[in-house]
Amino acid sequence: MKKTLLVTLQACLLAGIASTSFAADKLVFGIALEPYPPFSFKSGKGDWSGFEPEMITAVCARMKADCTLNEMSWDGLIPALKSQQVDVVLNSLSITPERQQVIDFTQPYFFTRALWIGDRSMELDPTPAGLKGKIIGVQGSTTHSAFVKKYYGESNIRYYNDQDDILADLRSGRVDIMLADQLVVEPLLEKPDNSMLASKGVAPLDPLFGDGVGAGVRKGNDALRERLNVALQSLRDDGSYEKIRARYFKTDITTLQ
Repeated sequence: MKKTLLVTLQACLLAGIASTSFAADKLVFGIALEPYPPFSFKSGKGDWSGFEPEMITAVCARMKADCTLNEMSWDGLIPALKSQQVDVVLNSLSITPERQQVIDFTQPYFFTRALWIGDRSMELDPTPAGLKGKIIGVQGSTTHSAFVKKYYGESNIRYYNDQDDILADLRSGRVDIMLADQLVVEPLLEKPDNSMLASKGVAPLDPLFGDGVGAGVRKGNDALRERLNVALQSLRDDGSYEKIRARYFKTDITTLQ
């Protein structure tokens, strides 16, 4: 994405504002500082790019909303939403029963599986028995960490703030295996730096992984949730969603593979 998120938002919104007699409302979207390509990342100039910044731009244009980003750590996104520091989190939040107790979600806008990654020369059985005593790396405050914590109590679990740090420890042998988002880690396996790594299998479907990924809003904010749903559906209906998706993913992400 060659333009910055804010410049793109302003360009998209000018046409909408010009055609109305009232000013657009303002919305703040929370976004995690930790890079999570291809979903969200910053260029060398500090501009936000990726699938979800593009989705935010498109959704805000459809809602004729003046949108800005509030950057914070990943584990601070839901607290910021609850405390009204942000209005929406469209940043890879899986729709889980635990999260639905404290925030509300739109309909899912993508689906993904969890993938085990390890040294290609090692025989690893990614079951609780097979990873007994092994060191598992996982990003904290994620559905992956919840899954590992529940089922892999006899493994040595290391929690990280950043996925790049897990990969670095995996390459160096400080971690035996990692569990992460399939859509994120599969492209990384094609990079020369990760040539020693390989898939060790997809994790089984489990309620802890949730029912797709949706945009989060404060509990009870049904009006905003429905506006977001309408905007997301309009992007699907006219093909805009598919055009954005194709820039970042080779496969369909609207269903579980």
